[in-house]
Amino acid sequence: MSADVMAVSDATFEVEIEKSDKPVLIDFWAPWCGPCLALLPTIEGLASVYEGDVKVVKVNVDENPAIADRFGVQGIPHLALLANGRTIALRERSRTRLAKEIDEILG
Repeated sequence: MSADVMAVSDATFEVEIEKSDKPVLIDFWAPWCGPCLALLPTIEGLASVYEGDVKVVKVNVDENPAIADRFGVQGIPHLALLANGRTIALRERSRTRLAKEIDEILG
């Protein structure tokens, strides 16, 4: 995991996600999930693109089920963007399409 992507746990959730002063892109994943691992370079690329504007975090659903439950995660990989007081599930998986979707949400 790159330095631009932060691992978040139940213990750090409030400080890193809820009290963030910028939008937060959350990648819900697990180490046994092949598609999650395949998505990692995309997530790291987005962290570089949005450095300073969007906080990018990863939540291991096996180690932090309370966060996954809170966001209604039913399958992984699952991406969500917290912005403007809303939580939006992101559908796209390519870096270009995700960036376009994030840009549209952020305005």
